[in-house]
Amino acid sequence: MKRKLASVCNRVRDRAYREYETILEEEVLERDLPEHVAVIMDGNRRFARKLGISTKDGYLYGAEVTERVIEWCFELGIKQLTIYAFSVENLHRTEDEKQQLFELMRVEFDKLSRDERVHSRGVRVKAIGNLELLPEDVREAIRKAERATERYRRYRLFIAVAYSGRMEIVDSVRIIASMVKRGLITADEIDEDTISRHLYMGELGGEAKIAVDLIIRTGGEMRLSNFVPWQASGNECAAYFCAPFWPEFRRIDLLRAIRTYQEREEERKRYTVMRMLKLARAFS
Repeated sequence: MKRKLASVCNRVRDRAYREYETILEEEVLERDLPEHVAVIMDGNRRFARKLGISTKDGYLYGAEVTERVIEWCFELGIKQLTIYAFSVENLHRTEDEKQQLFELMRVEFDKLSRDERVHSRGVRVKAIGNLELLPEDVREAIRKAERATERYRRYRLFIAVAYSGRMEIVDSVRIIASMVKRGLITADEIDEDTISRHLYMGELGGEAKIAVDLIIRTGGEMRLSNFVPWQASGNECAAYFCAPFWPEFRRIDLLRAIRTYQEREEERKRYTVMRMLKLARAFS
């Protein structure tokens, strides 16, 4: 009897979630979507400990969710997605765990190069980070995915691997300093746009939107962990922190994050209008 009652409760709950998700999606699609979303996929290991499974299985569950989130974003019409897959700090993990992550990266990049959804939607795949720190088989899988999608322009998927936000800025400054040294640009000509153009995303030659509109982090942590600091700072970027571990992240969580961005944008526009009205009254 208890088992039957639990089954009925689960069906009712699932139906309620589906209906709520439908309503939420309709509301989200009525307003402007963020053009560039960045995601910190946190909590794979804690999810594994919670279920009493291996860390490797936790990463595999997380990889399945990553594939779904990529599909959800482009299905909704978000033009650019950047996901934080592997930081420079992750290189300090145990050798066994690093090898698991490297193998998973190799498999996932290989799948991206062949994924019909990527090709039918016209998604351009680009890895960003210090790729020289990765094993050669992973780098070859990355090159394969990038070559297979380099002609696409409709959507952009950036995957941050061996990535450090501070190092990205340093690398940009080094490139610009070299240009100054060679006489290609003067120091007086350097501005924020100059640095933006020479970030990792700028390698697409102005095709990508450098600024991030919305950052999502799972796993309950409320920090950005050196992820796209230049792209997010000073851009009125919205941040959405949620409790589910990455393998538990649902479509409804993505929709809630987008709604947070939309509400913040509307609040910012209202504030701008109110400030302009005050200025107009002051001058009159």
